Amino acid sequence: MSLVTLNNLTIHHGGNPVLTGVNFNIQAGEIVTVVGPNGSGKSTLLRAIIGALQPSSGQVVRASGLRVGYVPQKLHIDPTLPLTVRRFLSLPLRVTNAAATQALEQAGAGRLANQQMAGLSGGQFQRVLLARALLCDPQLLILDEATQGLDQPGSAAFYQQIETVRQHLGCAVLMVSHELHVVMAASDRVICLNGHVCCEGEPEQVASAPEYRALFGSGTQGALALYRHEHNHSHDQDCTHEHHDHEAAQ
Repeated sequence: MSLVTLNNLTIHHGGNPVLTGVNFNIQAGEIVTVVGPNGSGKSTLLRAIIGALQPSSGQVVRASGLRVGYVPQKLHIDPTLPLTVRRFLSLPLRVTNAAATQALEQAGAGRLANQQMAGLSGGQFQRVLLARALLCDPQLLILDEATQGLDQPGSAAFYQQIETVRQHLGCAVLMVSHELHVVMAASDRVICLNGHVCCEGEPEQVASAPEYRALFGSGTQGALALYRHEHNHSHDQDCTHEHHDHEAAQ
């Protein structure tokens, strides 16, 4: 079942093309990652899928009554504001204690309900944002660089939580990330974007594609294979070294 279908999506901003002729779909239950350099149109794509941006031409077709959960790249909360996690989940619409508890448990944040938002670590904060996105029991969960600012082990743990959410809820996941090999290793399908779809397919296919290598270099393919091996076993110092090696390759 297709949840979202993009047909020749084109979006202009100030008369300049940001996205041109984008075609792809998101199927129920799959994890799709969009990668691309800065300015490639990734956030514009997400905003179009959510419905916050109207296409200049083409169309975005959503399944009838589609429930979408959204985890933003960042959210600023005044650190002087006394606001517990539980109260935050009831803004702007009040939710029951049972719903809040369930969402926090699903997000791996079950013990944080009474914590102050201002006192959370980066990883805890993102899990609370994930919990908020899960309150609507989404069929499609969208994450816009949701691990920006987290260290590599924190990012890996967050993506493992996303996989757990997918398994339990059966929802599809659409992610945008700059952490190429980490997020790709957690994906069923990868879409490489640079104003248009450069290449698309399974992670290993995309990592070896000439279009992908032209944008990101050839170091990611080996890093992806290493991370997949580590991801299936344990996260030790090799992951950290591999992360730095990849950054150096760029």
